[in-house]
Amino acid sequence: MGSGSLIALMIAAVAFSGIAILISKILLKTTHNIHKGEPYECGIPTIGPSWIQFSIGYYLFALIFLIFDVELIFIFPWAVVVKQLGWVAFVEILIFLFILFMGFLYAHKKKALKWM
Repeated sequence: MGSGSLIALMIAAVAFSGIAILISKILLKTTHNIHKGEPYECGIPTIGPSWIQFSIGYYLFALIFLIFDVELIFIFPWAVVVKQLGWVAFVEILIFLFILFMGFLYAHKKKALKWM
């Protein structure tokens, strides 16, 4: 699979997504009303301005959770084959967990895990 295949794949991806967007623009009837611009608040009308700036801490906390959650997904396949791979797999997971723990310590040091 050379670079020509990669270029063809990228062109096909752009073409398919572009065609899907174009078809939806042509076939769907759009309506504009005041309620479409409001954020979803469980049916409760908003009080005050809807577009307010949130603290960056919420986003950092969510990103760090996502990172550690995805990293833990890699532990499951390791647990399935650890007996077959032996000590090499055990040393590799220790290195993996050490790097993961160092990331946790870095986030803790930068106070990214502090909730307000």
